[in-house]
Amino acid sequence: QVQLVESGGGLVQAGNSLRLSCAASGRTFSSYTMGWFRQAPGKEREFVAAINWSVGNTYTYYKDSVKGRFTISRDNAKNTVYLQMNSLKPEDTALYYCAASSFTKSPTVQQDYAYWGQGTQVTVSS
Repeated sequence: QVQLVESGGGLVQAGNSLRLSCAASGRTFSSYTMGWFRQAPGKEREFVAAINWSVGNTYTYYKDSVKGRFTISRDNAKNTVYLQMNSLKPEDTALYYCAASSFTKSPTVQQDYAYWGQGTQVTVSS
């Protein structure tokens, strides 16, 4: 079992930054693919970013609309994954979820993730 707890959400003005954190339990954190997803009011939950780590190599994946603005990273020693969000836009407003997958060939597919946090709200005002 993996438990995930997100933090770092809040209300910011457009153009500003936030950093989300996701603390994970479990001794095999480094072997998990970690993802961030978001759900805006009235919309389906969507992929934002993912990261996995294998034999010293780190692989990252991003939704097109956040490339160049968001950065996902992980600290395996702290069992934590981060999402640095810069140049925020009102359309980034959503509930952001952290998710973990023990095995996935498609890090962007939410159905591959078995473990989910409760979410942290990000609101960007114009």
